[in-house]
Amino acid sequence: MIDPKDTSPAAKDGKYEFHINYSGRELACRVEKEQNKLHVFIDSNINAELEIKPDGGIVQTGGSDLPDSSIEFIKKHVLEHSEQ
Repeated sequence: MIDPKDTSPAAKDGKYEFHINYSGRELACRVEKEQNKLHVFIDSNINAELEIKPDGGIVQTGGSDLPDSSIEFIKKHVLEHSEQ
């Protein structure tokens, strides 16, 4: 769903798939980017919602609590691919 208050272009919206270290294991991670929202699905049982702030920071807004290191990894992986 598109937020009508968001007037910036939705650069590189889409799906990203990669592996992430989580709780000492390497798990499949899928991220769906919709404008400034990231819908995160790790393995088959961990879901989280993240929001990209105007300053480029990311905050978690819902779902399973993710460690800061995982959020930073997701941010780096998705936003680096978005800028290319």
